[in-house]
Amino acid sequence: MFEVISFYTFAILTVAMFAITVMTKQALYALTALAAGMIFISAFFFILGADFLGVIQIIVYTGAVMALYAFGMMFFDTTRNLKEHNPSGMIVFGLSGMAALLVVVIFISPIASANIAAHYPIQAGVSNPAEVGMVLFTKYLVPFEVAAVMLLVAMIAGIVLAGKKMDQSLTLMRDEEIEIMNESQNSKEVA
Repeated sequence: MFEVISFYTFAILTVAMFAITVMTKQALYALTALAAGMIFISAFFFILGADFLGVIQIIVYTGAVMALYAFGMMFFDTTRNLKEHNPSGMIVFGLSGMAALLVVVIFISPIASANIAAHYPIQAGVSNPAEVGMVLFTKYLVPFEVAAVMLLVAMIAGIVLAGKKMDQSLTLMRDEEIEIMNESQNSKEVA
């Protein structure tokens, strides 16, 4: 009974935090809600008895990835309204297709690798981290590598986006100048 109550409590909290992340316009609120959602995801691992994975979820995602997101957000001007334009719908279609294919590969890889005998079968008396490592690098090697490539691509994209020059340095401007600049940009977008 305790597991059911805790599962539904953490499920509702996780969905609520990620909904706030997606729907808010404030970058700080989005980052905070994203960190809270990732901590709530680690609660599922603790409920299932996978303490090692729960701790790794908190350390890696909530610690390192959120620090990278916060560092990246320092380079972006969140006070300026951004209007996106896609010159070609084919680019969006192609990227969406590749993302869908990647999700299918991630989900099919464990099923396909079930026929492959593990090089290191799980043995009695082996600790939880050792078991996780053995299964991760045998049966789930392809999804692990795909996730690593995805993180590498995200890191390179963040570096490229952070390297772009901003129009003006907002740290050297007064609040009144920033407001005037935003109003002029808004009037240009309306016209």
